Amino acid sequence: MMKAGIVMVACMASTQCMAENRGVQPAVPLREVDRDIDAVRPKLITWRRDIHSHPELSGQEVRTSKLVADHLRALGLEVTTDVGGHGVVGLLRGGRPGKVVALRADMDALPVKEATGLPFASTVTAPYMDDRAPVMHACGHDGHTAILMGVAEVLVRRKASIPGTVKFIFQPAEEGVSDPRAADAKIGAAAMIAQGVLERPKVDAIFGLHIMPMIPTGTVGYRSGPLLGSADAFEIKIQGKATHGGIPWRGIDPIVTSAKVVLDLQTIVSRQLDISKEPAVITVGSFHGGNRGNIIPESVTMLGTLRTFDDAMRADAKQRIVTVTESVANAHGAKGEVHFAAPGVSVTSNDAALTERMIPALRLATNGKAVVTPKISGTEDFSEFQKVVPGVYVFLGAPPKGKTTETAAANHSPLFDFDEDAMPVGVRTLTTLALDYLASPSAK
Repeated sequence: MMKAGIVMVACMASTQCMAENRGVQPAVPLREVDRDIDAVRPKLITWRRDIHSHPELSGQEVRTSKLVADHLRALGLEVTTDVGGHGVVGLLRGGRPGKVVALRADMDALPVKEATGLPFASTVTAPYMDDRAPVMHACGHDGHTAILMGVAEVLVRRKASIPGTVKFIFQPAEEGVSDPRAADAKIGAAAMIAQGVLERPKVDAIFGLHIMPMIPTGTVGYRSGPLLGSADAFEIKIQGKATHGGIPWRGIDPIVTSAKVVLDLQTIVSRQLDISKEPAVITVGSFHGGNRGNIIPESVTMLGTLRTFDDAMRADAKQRIVTVTESVANAHGAKGEVHFAAPGVSVTSNDAALTERMIPALRLATNGKAVVTPKISGTEDFSEFQKVVPGVYVFLGAPPKGKTTETAAANHSPLFDFDEDAMPVGVRTLTTLALDYLASPSAK
């Protein structure tokens, strides 16, 4: 058992892994792939640092998408741009017939002011809501993009021997929209799917990865079933009646009512949901009402998030949030309203059969450093792809040099960074997953 709560798979020696990996016969010998990865390694660092220095918010990925599209075209791939926004799709048709496997990377950055002190740190600002905000790749998407660009270069060198087709999906807006108040139009993965990214040709399976600092470099984490939670942002408004703070009986206090709502919402998880099945989290992170200490305001507005790992529990919890809010408000003589931001993010759940089938390939790609990872209540709209085709999403360990899995800054931190030595491992992982899937008898 590792300190981060990750169970190591019992397959540590490379020769032992090779023996256990019966049936794993990639279309290209991995020793040849490794030579190609070594050749592309300097480019991975150059791409990553260039993208990191020029981050772009969700829906604004103009420069990044051009960099990607130019690279894919230079490799001779069929390239489609402006898919679901600034999405880019590259198609590699192998030299032999077979199925279609998709590999996905996200390209967008976050409205975070970088504090890493890196020589290639971002100083970029960009439009965000009604102002400008500092922008940073604080979640590793710069690494994801560079990794998939590297995978494309490695695989195109072996095009003739690939049995099937590889579709490279570079996705915009995984983090949402630049203005969270925007209407519920399709964005990110959903927008790409709506424009047919999983068709023409039809995708049979999809793989993706995410850089995580809580796993050692060189290690890949996987899990069958729910891996990342769903997310539903909500707004609660409590309408009371304003009055002087010295005569509260002349009004209806929305602050006291809202405080009771916040407390009672916590009983949904602790007393109402069956958390022996799956965990859940309800958090109120914003509470606004009033502007003076001696005035009871007219209303209070709260913002929060719901995280679950089960669709039925998710629906149940949303209804319970409404019930608690309305009943508490009614009991205080106030009015309570709940609005959920549509459409929310679904549970990222790895297809059980596909995960089981790909575990030997993960072990092979990492020389046995494959780990079973715990669930994480963060979210990923890779889940949208998994609603349509079987998909497996994995974590790529990468705490930065000088940091441990415990001391590394978390994703979305202004101090976030990762070990660039993990990028070749990411290339090897996605390359192996694609080749193994296409080469397996069931993929014919």
